Amino acid sequence: MSRVFKCIIVDDEPAAIRLLEKFIEKVSFLKLINTFTKPIEALLFIRNNNVDLLFLDIQMPEITGIQLSKIVSNNVQTIFTTAYPKFALESYDVAAIDYLLKPIEFGRFYKAVSKLLPLETANETTVSADNYIFLKTDGKNKFVKVFLEEILFIEGLKNYVSVQLKDEQIITNNTLKHLRQNLMQSHFIQIHKSYIISLKHIDRIDNDVVWIKEKELPIGNTYRKLFFEKISENKL
Repeated sequence: MSRVFKCIIVDDEPAAIRLLEKFIEKVSFLKLINTFTKPIEALLFIRNNNVDLLFLDIQMPEITGIQLSKIVSNNVQTIFTTAYPKFALESYDVAAIDYLLKPIEFGRFYKAVSKLLPLETANETTVSADNYIFLKTDGKNKFVKVFLEEILFIEGLKNYVSVQLKDEQIITNNTLKHLRQNLMQSHFIQIHKSYIISLKHIDRIDNDVVWIKEKELPIGNTYRKLFFEKISENKL
């Protein structure tokens, strides 16, 4: 397994944290990088560090796990851990990949984290050396060929992604995270939880906004620093 997912635990019960720590140690594709009993501290950490997976309790002081999951970047996958089954439905409304009911057994834990693995190969977006990709459309084994130079920006639409080209828009059965991981070209960068843009097609930048053609795209706080660092590399 070449990919290792960096994860953190947020739970106000130390015993629950210790159990998850033991479980994570047993899984080769998981790496625990921090634990928190206070969700606000976890939020600050997430904003300043690369986190792939969040094990998140729901009932906590300050803010609930549901509230925290709505604040963090959609690049962070979430698995809820709670003693209260009544929160299950709400957890899926915020796109959690699973919901673990305490007391948690390792078999159930492993089944939940294994859902991360298909995300790496889901929808089979293929990037070739000739600078084009095949995007999956509706229907089995249906793909459309798109040249990277034609992509202006990409917008996440919950379970779908809109790829805006120079002359058309393509809706693909994909995720923004998957496209970001596969579009490792230097001229693509994420500027908002919902937008990836091509640096080559930026017309102008005005404080918190990027303009591409006639489209006004917001720059999110989480992505601001990296974006302007990238811009600084090419400014006169």
